[in-house]
Amino acid sequence: MTVHDTPIANLRDLLADPDLFREAALINGDWLTRADLPVLNPATDSPIGHMPDCTAEETTAAIAAAEAAMTAWRKRTHAERADILMRWYQLMLDHADDLAMILTAEQGKPLAEAKGEILYGASFVRWFAEEARRINGYIIPSPVAGKKIFAMKEPVGVCAIITPWNFPNAMITRKVASGLAAGCTMVIKPSDFTPYSALALGVLGERAGIPAGVLNILTGRPEVIGATLTASPVVRKLSFTGSTRIGALLAEQCAPTLKKMSLELGGNAPFIVFDDADLDAAVEGAMASKFRNGGQTCVCANRILVQSGIHDAFVAALAKRVDALKVGSGMGDDTQIGPMINAAAIGKINTHVEDALSKGAQRATAKRDLTVQFADPMVLTGVTTEMQLANEETFGPVAPIFRFETEEEALAIANGTPFGLAAYFFTTDMARAFRFGEALDVGLVGLNTGVVSHAEAPFGGVKSSGLGREGAREGIEEYLETKAFHFGGLDA
Repeated sequence: MTVHDTPIANLRDLLADPDLFREAALINGDWLTRADLPVLNPATDSPIGHMPDCTAEETTAAIAAAEAAMTAWRKRTHAERADILMRWYQLMLDHADDLAMILTAEQGKPLAEAKGEILYGASFVRWFAEEARRINGYIIPSPVAGKKIFAMKEPVGVCAIITPWNFPNAMITRKVASGLAAGCTMVIKPSDFTPYSALALGVLGERAGIPAGVLNILTGRPEVIGATLTASPVVRKLSFTGSTRIGALLAEQCAPTLKKMSLELGGNAPFIVFDDADLDAAVEGAMASKFRNGGQTCVCANRILVQSGIHDAFVAALAKRVDALKVGSGMGDDTQIGPMINAAAIGKINTHVEDALSKGAQRATAKRDLTVQFADPMVLTGVTTEMQLANEETFGPVAPIFRFETEEEALAIANGTPFGLAAYFFTTDMARAFRFGEALDVGLVGLNTGVVSHAEAPFGGVKSSGLGREGAREGIEEYLETKAFHFGGLDA
């Protein structure tokens, strides 16, 4: 099978609302248009547009705009901020098809999957609009007569948001909606691979009534922008999703100013199938976890552990499903696996596969003839812990199968990594469900499901997978400080 695609000559021509496509940066309500750097369609490696490469001075201006806007924004009532967020949410739904088209053009995932991300991203805006009305303090009984102690919740302040390319819509809404609900102002740095989804959200944010300076979006290469954000004493919080290596570097850069941080970093998720599992459900879960976004997710199943008694049946069923996947441009009607984001991603996938095959792994799926932007979805058997893909995120559509014998062996392999973001396991033994689930050293556990991401649930990892939580009620706490307010002289 050979994949073909045509360059996107003018993305605006594909949109019902062409104004959503902005080749610009947003600073204090002004759109800075400058064609410094190209943005490529990953399916063809051809430009779909350009963006400004924002400077340190422009980053400083965005921080100053956010600081100036902070006073008025934090004074808005919780209900007023909630109403603005609900308008933003509705605009996302109204323009979901255009937002999905922009996302697919710059990121590559299939249009249907991109539409799903838009709706998923919008769900965070709705959730935190609702949570904005429920930011409550509390009263603490004083140990001293004539005093009252109030614990008050206040916004952290100006926040820097650095988001990845794999979910360019949802990673912004998950962070930004909670911060806006709390009363914070934002300086957003989207990935230089996928800036247009962020900018389209900025357009809709303006229409929803988010004031100038409250939401600023800086495009371009990360080094100068990131260094300016982390060095600024005005920026009181940094939220980052990306690699553990970059997260550690940002934490080091933030240390001198002691910023509050949320870090959602790398993963190495195990997906464990016990002999007593429902085979069909386990295969369905593996497909959902491993092959969503072509395997380019931090919570995807990176190591699939299957107990001996069900191993062969599981491999056969999974391989059949993987062989049936349709690979192609995200714009194709029946595409299920789009292009990888760039050549470096393809190179890493190929390196992992070649290393595994050289050490005894075998392919259980047919080999495809694909153009260079696409990775071959595959199932590998005979995988061992000595192989690269057992210890590093592959970030691609490769399903490596490890055979195991005992529950103790599976747990040792699952926890035998510095990462602790997500884990999945399938069993019908409820005693094992609690026992094994509690023993997994991760922040997210999926029992008999391959999906662990919802606006209503806390999302985040332990160990080298990061700090803090996004989503749920915990997500808004990340953007709040608690002030203890002591009232005296009440005994008169």
